Amino acid sequence: MALTKFNYNSFDLTTAASKGLAFNSSANGFETSSAGSMTLIKTLTASSSSTLSFVDGSSSVVLDNTYPVYVFKFINIHGATKHAHFTFNMSTDSGSNYNVTKTTTYFHAANNEGDSATEVAYQTPSDLAQSTDFHRLTNFLNIQNDGSCSGTLTLFNPSSTTFVKHFISTSNSMSYTSDPYSLNPFTAGYGNTTSTVDAIQFKMSSGNIDAGTIKLYGIKDS
Repeated sequence: MALTKFNYNSFDLTTAASKGLAFNSSANGFETSSAGSMTLIKTLTASSSSTLSFVDGSSSVVLDNTYPVYVFKFINIHGATKHAHFTFNMSTDSGSNYNVTKTTTYFHAANNEGDSATEVAYQTPSDLAQSTDFHRLTNFLNIQNDGSCSGTLTLFNPSSTTFVKHFISTSNSMSYTSDPYSLNPFTAGYGNTTSTVDAIQFKMSSGNIDAGTIKLYGIKDS
């Protein structure tokens, strides 16, 4: 069996700008291909930030009918204030107001570092019932230097003018106690509006987002 080694420096990708490369069965073995189904749209990085906002049409953000599903990945979010929650809200007026009426659920699994306390529990204080408040994605972040939370928020069909706006989120965080917990929240709900949602804002329930990154992806139709 012959083994062929390609010289990477000999590849001319000029004609394939903004496209991917894929193998095929031809003699040269390559063809241009479409980008993958998950497309990175925008990355925001916190630095003592009061809010991080993704507004359609602003700063290269796309949050419209281009994609039916949008995924936000929040990575190592570190709050500046003890006992603060990481939260989000939606806007239907390009970020002038983040006050969409929401009905949500929230439960979590937890285990402490001392392995002496565990639970799976519904968290009534963390849900909303027809409220315009910011919704909690995590509870009580630990502000120690190594404390943070990471997870995802998936928003479905925000440009629909027929249906309410569903979302699902799961994450893991180091929660704030004298014996820190691994806290794994599961939360979901809907924005009770048939207006187009065109902006999403993240913030802490008090204080700044001291550090962390949020990435917005668009998911293509299958």
